[in-house]
Amino acid sequence: MQLQLPEPSADARAASHSLQHLIADEIRRCGGWISFARYMELALYAPGLGYYSGGAAKLGKEGDFTTAPEISPLFGATLAQLATELFQPDALAIMEFGAGTGKLAFDILSELRAAGKLPKEYCIVEISGQLRARQQEVLSEFAQVRWLDSLPATFSGLVLGNEVLDAMPVQLVVKAEQGWLERGVSLTAQEQFCFADQACDQALVAQIPDADTLPVGYLSEVHPIASGFMQALASMLQGQRAAALLFDYGFPAREYYFAGRAQGTLMCHYRHHAHPDPFYLPGLQDVTAHVDFTAMALAGINAGLDLLGYTSQAGFLLTAGIGDLLLRTSPEQASAYLPQANAVQKLISPAEMGELFKVLALGCNIEWPQRLVAHDRSHRL
Repeated sequence: MQLQLPEPSADARAASHSLQHLIADEIRRCGGWISFARYMELALYAPGLGYYSGGAAKLGKEGDFTTAPEISPLFGATLAQLATELFQPDALAIMEFGAGTGKLAFDILSELRAAGKLPKEYCIVEISGQLRARQQEVLSEFAQVRWLDSLPATFSGLVLGNEVLDAMPVQLVVKAEQGWLERGVSLTAQEQFCFADQACDQALVAQIPDADTLPVGYLSEVHPIASGFMQALASMLQGQRAAALLFDYGFPAREYYFAGRAQGTLMCHYRHHAHPDPFYLPGLQDVTAHVDFTAMALAGINAGLDLLGYTSQAGFLLTAGIGDLLLRTSPEQASAYLPQANAVQKLISPAEMGELFKVLALGCNIEWPQRLVAHDRSHRL
């Protein structure tokens, strides 16, 4: 398939070629085959060359995709208001995973500063050196911010992850006549990347409901790495007073794994173009898959967390009060109000982000506001 996508610069193409050689060397060292998760890990995170560890712009108009905090500061303001409801000011600490441009942190901290309720600390776990440098510049006025290279042993407070789970490598499984196989990455005679199947650890398909009834040729993703992250998150929060909010696009297991979604959800993003080829210019494009929220919830629950709620992004933001925050600007001031209203509409409209994106809330020793249960869909998990 020939993709009609914007041409990268010569330097960017050279960086991609370097990453291709690195991945090909690994395939050869591993006997001619690596899991797709390992390919995705290198494509996204190989030091200095991967998509998230290299220097290319990723977010906003100059990048490859736009996230909710980039659309409206009211997204962060809504989370700030909820944070003050869940935690007293002297007990409020916030941790954000994968803070992107720093926009969400900036909006949350700005809202809390205006209310005189700045947290005692705002920790950011960020593996991208380029994004960390950008965050440090954006957040320079907030002394509460510090950056972590890994999870601390314990944390009490509010944990945020906006589009973090979808950036974690996935493994691919495919239903063959003789049963399930794992689809990995190999090399053609021309040294090009190609898919190749081999015997599958049957534990990989354990999260797929009614796996035996799916048709031959059915291909999808499984998420052991993201499940492992949820277990580590639970270990960090267990016994503390804490809540974790995870925003992402995805489905419960029974909506994720059904016969009508026969080729999975794997997708790539390059310069605001979406396409299905993960081998196109590795290192220059995002490679992602939808989240299995049932698997994420179970990983957290089995590791000791309480399920606080699961709902659509629209349901969460509306019940959390984004409409009230919008009305701080009078509708009669049309030039100021209409751009904000249009941005909020993108966040909550079923045709935009409102339905595709979900919110999973897990916690420990926390009282979840009753109004947030109004649109709860935990029964679908």
